[in-house]
Amino acid sequence: MKRIVAICWFSCLVITAQAQEASTQVPTRLSYKEAVKIAIKNNFLLNQEKNNLQLSQAVRTNSVARLAPTVSGTVTALRIDGNSFNQNEGKVENGIRDNIYGSIDANLMLFNSFNRINTIRQSSDLLRAQTSVVKRTEQQVISDVSSQYLQVLLDQELMKIAERNIELLKAQLDQIKGQVELGAKAEVDQITQDALAKGAELTFLRARVTLRNDKALLAQTMLIDATGDFELEDPQWDANFTASLDQELNQLYATAMTNRADYQGALYTESAAHHSVRATRGSYYPNLVAFGSYGSAYNKLQGSAARGFQDQFFTDNTQLQYGLQLNIPIFNNLSNRLSVVRSRVAHNNAKLARSNIENTVKNDVLRAYLNFQDAIAAYQAAEVQLHAAELSYNLEKERYDLGITDLVQYTQANQNYVKAQGDFAQSKFTISFQKILLDFAIGTLKFEDIP
Repeated sequence: MKRIVAICWFSCLVITAQAQEASTQVPTRLSYKEAVKIAIKNNFLLNQEKNNLQLSQAVRTNSVARLAPTVSGTVTALRIDGNSFNQNEGKVENGIRDNIYGSIDANLMLFNSFNRINTIRQSSDLLRAQTSVVKRTEQQVISDVSSQYLQVLLDQELMKIAERNIELLKAQLDQIKGQVELGAKAEVDQITQDALAKGAELTFLRARVTLRNDKALLAQTMLIDATGDFELEDPQWDANFTASLDQELNQLYATAMTNRADYQGALYTESAAHHSVRATRGSYYPNLVAFGSYGSAYNKLQGSAARGFQDQFFTDNTQLQYGLQLNIPIFNNLSNRLSVVRSRVAHNNAKLARSNIENTVKNDVLRAYLNFQDAIAAYQAAEVQLHAAELSYNLEKERYDLGITDLVQYTQANQNYVKAQGDFAQSKFTISFQKILLDFAIGTLKFEDIP
């Protein structure tokens, strides 16, 4: 029976381990949205900011809780060997005496120049600012993954183009070899074509190395095993994004000022610094505290007859104290002034940071807007260039096969065709992700909006 239980327990461990491994395993074919989802889950900067958000929430809760009174309980037990005053007898006694003290104390701040109210407002603004930091960090992760995903897609396409070019050049090399053997072509054409094929192989090797490096960088951003082999899927998005630029630049500015999380966070930080100045100024003025304490005590000199613990602690020695305490700051070595100056400087720095981010937002929107326009123009030009290069290549190939043109013109047409394929691939992937970069610039980028 024990053996059966042990086998079952071991099987459960194996199944659990396999399930965990399967849950963390990256698929061999990775879509763009899956890559973003993994990066958002694993990115350490984003997780750090989420941890800081929990701290900000705790600070906000603590600042509200400070409106309530503070309550504490104290219990003290001690033994005195020597002279001590016995409050039950009203005289000094010499010997070993056991003492027990206990009390419950409460304090309530009635007025402190609105320090707590401003502290609550400050912590609330800091919580909103940290929420904005988390949102912007998540958008930054999406933007980084988008850029790196685009680069890997481009690397994959360039490697495929290089591979197809090798096959084409080798096929042409075999054809030229046959023509050289028949005497229809000069041997120099065969040597030149072989050199072109070797050059294409070198281009392919370089493209493969670049692809591996960029995939490793993407894996690092997603915090997954860089040694794992995965291939990225082409999103196959519509490259016609002209409708995305139907808004004017001023409208995009206004949208960015409303939605950019870093700008909103700067506004909240400035507001929090303002409340901090008002809170620290409260230290210049008096504060009023209500206090209360209820306690009792028990003591017994060894060898003497004394009333019992029940009578002393709960009847004879009970004591209730309560009252008001007015604290008036007179001079504390300019510590309050230093706190006010420090908070005022932090407020001025927050204003400067907000102004700087405001300018940064406008510049980001302008660059993204212009880059989007350039990407559209580049895509349209690359599409026409590819079509023209393909026609020119087919024409030169046919002319070369007929012996009308030489190998130099044919080689030039082939190089132009390969370059046009690369330019078109780059412009296609660039324009496909340019809408995401524009959304990032105006602050409306969301994981849920990714198609």
